[in-house]
Formats: sequence, structure tokens, C-alpha cells
Amino acid sequence: MRLSSLFAYGFRSHFLLAGVAALCLVPLWASNVVWNTPFGSGWPPILWHGHEMLFGFIACAIAGFLLTSVPSWTGRKGFAGRPLVVLAGLWIAARLLIASSAAWPLYLIAVADLAFLPALGFLIAPPLLRERNRNAPLLLILTLIWCSDLAFYVGLSRNDSPFALHAIHVGIDIVLILVTVIGGRIIPAFTAAALRPSGLQDRVQSRRALTLLAIGAMSLVAISDVFGAGARATGVVAGVAACIQALRLLQWGGLWTLRQPIVWVLHVSYAWLPLGLALKATALLTGAAFGAFWLHALTIGALTTMILAVMTRAALGHTGRRLIVDPLITLAYLLLTAAAAVRVFGVSLHLNYSVVILWSALLWSTAFALYLVVYAPILWSPRVDGKPG
Repeated sequence: MRLSSLFAYGFRSHFLLAGVAALCLVPLWASNVVWNTPFGSGWPPILWHGHEMLFGFIACAIAGFLLTSVPSWTGRKGFAGRPLVVLAGLWIAARLLIASSAAWPLYLIAVADLAFLPALGFLIAPPLLRERNRNAPLLLILTLIWCSDLAFYVGLSRNDSPFALHAIHVGIDIVLILVTVIGGRIIPAFTAAALRPSGLQDRVQSRRALTLLAIGAMSLVAISDVFGAGARATGVVAGVAACIQALRLLQWGGLWTLRQPIVWVLHVSYAWLPLGLALKATALLTGAAFGAFWLHALTIGALTTMILAVMTRAALGHTGRRLIVDPLITLAYLLLTAAAAVRVFGVSLHLNYSVVILWSALLWSTAFALYLVVYAPILWSPRVDGKPG
């Protein structure tokens, strides 16, 4: 391993840390649920799990994406060296403090954890604002994610677990808005580029009206959850958002990409978004059992699959490699999709809950183990073309 290479560009250290977090956090959670295995934290297990998956794993992956994309968006020099070391150190320190939270005062943990996203913003805000880049509004989304983390600690300090859990759910909604914005840009662009050699790029459409409707609908989903609009109103909003997101996905020509795993996985990840919203609407409006685990359709299916898709693609492109994934990564895509399906539908198919948890965790962990086997050497090694970064 060459540490200089690991901190040579924004995606390297954070995509590695995100993979390690994914590999470790889910098996710990599954063993606690099934066998009541202690994991060191003094927090209620459900709060620990939700917080670390969102503000640990997902936030780390978002950081890697933004640290890589902002230089491309603004034409500025990429982030490297000491700032990335400090940012990674903040993230690791927070994870260690939370993992041993019984030994530390809550304010110390909160300060360490809440420092990460502002530090990220401190790095990416100047070039975005200086260039008046169209992506500058993403700083608002980053701020809202931070606010949901702050609200989590407020709930925890008051021993108000429902409030803390609500803050996690709202944070997930905000990240789903980010997926709606970014996914709506990269999926049609990457799909059209992949189909261009065969002359099929015209199969990809991206209507501005649907884009605005999708972002607006996801914002309403978040707002309805923030203010507790009630099961019926929230269910209706989720149902409308599901229809809009499904129509948006259909215009991107995903069926033409089945021979290109690095592209079809993006469509699969986005497909979980309308499916998860539809399940949420079904659960809230009818109480049907098969919709009960809609949250995992959104988190494992949409968020995590999108994260794996983006990490595997970006790491290839930004290290001078061809955009063709290793067969093991194609398998990882399929395993993660299976993990989501088992977690979301297993209980309604009359599988024992513990069996569902264990199988989903096994599929998830195998997927991220394969990711680390293939990508850890890529992330800590120099670019293959000899260029910096």
C-alpha cells in the first residue's frame, strides 16, 4: 500500500473506508439482532444501526463522490494530501467513539461526528461558489443532512429514541433527493455514452419537466416526513412520487444496457427508488404486509446499490482504467440486489425473520468483500497511466 496514492484524490480514501464500513457494520448488526451479540456501543441497537449506516457508511461514500466530482464540475485542481488525511481522520475518530460510546460523554461523540460534514463543506464550497457552479445547491442538501444528524443527537441527549429515529428517516429522505438529482444526471449521460457506439443513444431521453417533478416530489416526501403529515397524506405523496420516478426511469433506455453491467446497475439502483416509494405508499394506505420493509428497498436497494455502482465506475475512470468491471464486481451487483430483495420481501414470503436478517447480511457482506478484493488495490495504487490523481 502507498499512503501517498491513497490520499492522491478525493475518492480513494473515502471509497475504501466506505467499503470497510459496509463490510463491518451489517454483520455486527445482524449478529446483535439474531444472537444478541454485544457490539460495544451504549446506544440502543436500532439507533446505532440506523445512524452508522446513514451518517457513517453513506456519508463517507457521498464525501468521496463530492470530493471527486467538484474538481470536474469546476475545472479546479483535485483535492489531495493533508486535507483528505484530516477528513478521513475525523470520520474514523467518530466511528471509534460511537463504537465505544458507553465510555465517552455524548457531547464529545457529537462534536467529533458533527465535524465531518462541515469539514467536507469547507473543502468543496469555495470552488462551487467561486465558479457559481450549477451544483452549488448541493451544499444545501449537505447542510440538511448535517441538520438531521444534529437532530439525532438532540433526541439521544433527551433519551427520546422516537425523535432520534425520526431524524434518521428524514436524513434518508434528504439523501434520496441527492440520488434523484445526481442519478438524473449521470444515468442518462452514461447510458447514452454506452449506447453511442451501436447508434442507440437516441433511445435515451431526459425530459426537464420530469426532472423537476421528480425533485419536487421527493422534496414533498421529505417535508411530509419532517412534519408528520399523517399516514394517509404521506402515503399519497409517496405514491405520486413513485409514479413520477418510474416514468423518469423508463425514458432512460435501461433495457438496452443489459450487456454492460457498469451501466445496467445504475438503472437497477434507481428502479428501487420508485419501488420503495410504492411499497411505502402501500404500507401506509393499506397496511399490506408485503410493503412493511419499504425502508430497506430505499436504503439497501436504491442508496447502497447506487453507491456501489458509482464507486466502482468512478474508481476505474479516475485511475486511468477502462470502464469495464471485473466479473467479480458484476457478481457483487447481483448479490447486493439479492440482499435487498431478501430483506424487503423475505418475511412476506413466510421466511423466519432471523433467517431473513442472516441471509441478507451474508449477501450484503459478500458483495462488499468482493468490492474490497477488487478495488482496494486500485484505490491505494497509483494511476495505471502515470498521471497524477
